[in-house]
Amino acid sequence: MSPLPPVSGASALARSVDHAFAEGGALARTLPMFEPREGQRAMANEVATVLHDGGVLLAEAGTGTGKTLAYLVPAILGRKRVLVSTGTKNLQEQIYFKDLPVLRDALGVPFTATYMKGRANYLCLHRFEQRRADGDVNVEGLATWVGRTETGDRAEIEDLPEESALWASVSATAETCLGGECPRYHECFVTRMRQRAAESDLVIVNHHLLCADAAVRESSYGEVIPECHDAIIDEAHQLEDVATQYFGTLVSNYRLEELVRDTGRVVERAVNDEGGRYRREIDRVDERARAFFGAVALARRSRGPVGDERLRIAGAWFGEIAGAGVSLLTALDGLEATLALASSAAGHPGVDAESHEEVAAVAARTGAIRDDLRFLMSAEDAGFVYFVETRGRGVFLRAAPIDVSRIVRERLLSRMHATVLTSATLSVEGSFDYVRQRLGVTRAGEIRVPSEFDYRRQAILYLPRRMPLPKAPHYAEAAAAEVVGIVRRTRGRAFVLFTSHSAMRTVHALAGPAIPYPLLLQGTAPRSALLTEFRVRPNAVLFATSSFWQGVDVVGEQLSCVIIDKLPFASPGDPITAARVEAIVAAGGDAFHEYQVPLAVLTLLQGVGRLLRHRTDRGALAILDPRLKTMAYGRRFLESLPPAPVTHDLAAIERFFAVDVD
Repeated sequence: MSPLPPVSGASALARSVDHAFAEGGALARTLPMFEPREGQRAMANEVATVLHDGGVLLAEAGTGTGKTLAYLVPAILGRKRVLVSTGTKNLQEQIYFKDLPVLRDALGVPFTATYMKGRANYLCLHRFEQRRADGDVNVEGLATWVGRTETGDRAEIEDLPEESALWASVSATAETCLGGECPRYHECFVTRMRQRAAESDLVIVNHHLLCADAAVRESSYGEVIPECHDAIIDEAHQLEDVATQYFGTLVSNYRLEELVRDTGRVVERAVNDEGGRYRREIDRVDERARAFFGAVALARRSRGPVGDERLRIAGAWFGEIAGAGVSLLTALDGLEATLALASSAAGHPGVDAESHEEVAAVAARTGAIRDDLRFLMSAEDAGFVYFVETRGRGVFLRAAPIDVSRIVRERLLSRMHATVLTSATLSVEGSFDYVRQRLGVTRAGEIRVPSEFDYRRQAILYLPRRMPLPKAPHYAEAAAAEVVGIVRRTRGRAFVLFTSHSAMRTVHALAGPAIPYPLLLQGTAPRSALLTEFRVRPNAVLFATSSFWQGVDVVGEQLSCVIIDKLPFASPGDPITAARVEAIVAAGGDAFHEYQVPLAVLTLLQGVGRLLRHRTDRGALAILDPRLKTMAYGRRFLESLPPAPVTHDLAAIERFFAVDVD
């Protein structure tokens, strides 16, 4: 195949894009299942324009439109480096391992691409060698793999547990990185990954890495992603949540335990501690950290059931932990000062250069934790909400930005020549106003491409005729009865999606005995294992919560029904949600209509989007919440849903599946 015409301007790029998507064009000639779609071509042209001219494009493309190809083709044909960020690992892998190889053959244009993950996914050769030198026998099991791996990616180790303490001790984290002073810098897997990315035309990342990288870019060697001036952010509806996580502050008992462990190892190896001064400083931090997080956990338990993971904290709450917090801050001050002295040549002339760098690194790490803890304990920044989380034995003290719009605009959007923000769900009632406000988008082009699926023929929407309000004491029993009635008529093959774990477990316990099909319950196995089992077990029914509302793709009749228990309003008791509601009200806005309803609409649409994934799919959607019909705001949800015919009759579901559509 002859290459496409060279691109020398906006019109040339537009012609190349049109040529690629045309009937009989490059894609049609190469991809067996490709069909020219006007919406896909329109989006591709808009993407090409913004990549060439600069600016921001908001692009909503419904399921089945071929959104991914619509932005990848102009990105490739534009012949510039483009950063592509996805919300899920699944889409990231699909682009790199499936879409790009196909497009390389189809377009006849040579290009290079790199697939990047966060630092912690990669082995740190220096830390690994230190563990071996320290006689840590646990790391010996990795030695054979370390000797043959070319990427250092933990995904290559199939039997490595998700929360592996062994991996945590040898992974390449930003806090432990020595940067250019590391003796293994040039062989480092992260360094090599970054070098490959710096030489690539397409750099494929995810939102977690994108935001983590932007958050540490002020440091000298914290960043991983090379400089890119054009970005495509897919699944952009997730960006606010991810940015909230990474532009906040966190101190946990795990972070202190790792500091104590790593500092002890460095001191033992690198510093002459005959008098035991360094060991005493380390032990003091360890002792006071335990006391501090014990006080935090005690204060947390005194405020209510620990099952409520996040608890907002302020005022008197900090008074209860102030004494333990001040003691820990003092201990961290002392340790940092002692380590800083040891890291200077004047302080320890007998320590070699490499050890000086290691000691300096743990000193800087100690100071960073102290500064973060001081920020959290002061709780003075009105732009942040402060809260505590407990998970297992973990205790996490956090501060999250209430409004990330300025952060996203300054740290991400304004640094780019061109940015495409795209998703299947970006607009509410046909307007992008909500996402513009939440992500700090000022001037932007817009395009909405409707789904290619024929929802009037391929789907049916069931709304129960009678259901109690969700807060009613017998709502779970009524929901369980509806679930049983629906899945019997769909012969299983269903996702039953819940807004809370407690509701999921309750309805599962009530409905399970009456469902004559294989039942799967989130939490009984890893998410990936449950999804694999659902795909291969005929007529299975999966009960799940938020992690299955998006980023899950089951094509074909195996998933023929999606049942949603309630409208997915964010919990008003969640600290971040509560703080955002208060901020909007304080500014004179209507938080419910401006924030809570639009957010719930987009979340609902993500759940609904699990049902149809291909033009040949057919299925029943059921939403059990009566507020769709009884509350005025229910209209906003209904008007945002795909145009499937609505029924209140369970028998209509049975008739829908009885129709022969061949």
